[in-house]
Amino acid sequence: MTADRRSLLDHDQRFFEALTAAEVKVLGDLLADDFVLVSVEDGAAVGRDVLLDAIATGAVRFPAIESFPDEALVRRIGDVGIVVGRTGMNVTRPDGTAFSAGSRYTHVYVAVSPGLWRLVSAQGTAIEPPA
Repeated sequence: MTADRRSLLDHDQRFFEALTAAEVKVLGDLLADDFVLVSVEDGAAVGRDVLLDAIATGAVRFPAIESFPDEALVRRIGDVGIVVGRTGMNVTRPDGTAFSAGSRYTHVYVAVSPGLWRLVSAQGTAIEPPA
C-alpha cells in the first residue's frame, strides 16, 4: 500500500469516526474551510459550518457508518487526493426520523503538508448493497 493511499484512507476513516462520535473538533480539523457535502439522501449541498452545527446540536446524527477501505479507489493528482469508496450508514434526520443507505462516495482532499489532508468535497450516491 502506498503512503498516499494509507494516508487518505486514514483521513477517510477519521472522518467517518468523527461523524459517528459527533466529534465536532475533529471534524473541524479534517474539513477545509470551503468544504461542501452533497447529501446521499436528497442531493442537498451543505457547507462546513452547516454540517458542523448540525452535528454539534445533534440535529443530524450518524449512529453507524460502515466503510470498505479495501474496495476504495484512491488517486493522487498533484496536491489533490481522491477517494471513491462504499459505505453503509444509518442517519437520524433533524425531525428524528431515521434512514439507512448504502452509498458510493467520492471524497476530494487537498494536501496541506506531507501526510496531512483537508476534505474539500464529499458526495454520496445511493446504491443497492452488493449481492
